[in-house]
Amino acid sequence: MLISVEISYYPLKEEFKAPILKFIEELNLNKNLIIRTNTMATQVFGKFDEVMGTVTNCIKNAFELPHSVFVMKVINADLRS
Repeated sequence: MLISVEISYYPLKEEFKAPILKFIEELNLNKNLIIRTNTMATQVFGKFDEVMGTVTNCIKNAFELPHSVFVMKVINADLRS
């Protein structure tokens, strides 16, 4: 099953750009996924298990930073068009 996930990451600290860029960089390590970023969110497209596994691991790593917030939408369709 192909899915689309839209993620907004809010590190609740003064220096917020570096953690966001690191999170996006980690997502991009999985070459089986399609990653698109814009000023409001990051979109991830691919097979369910691969997307969810990668996103879960990247969120877990980001949670090493105290007070991180993620907002996600998960859609059971490929919305790249």
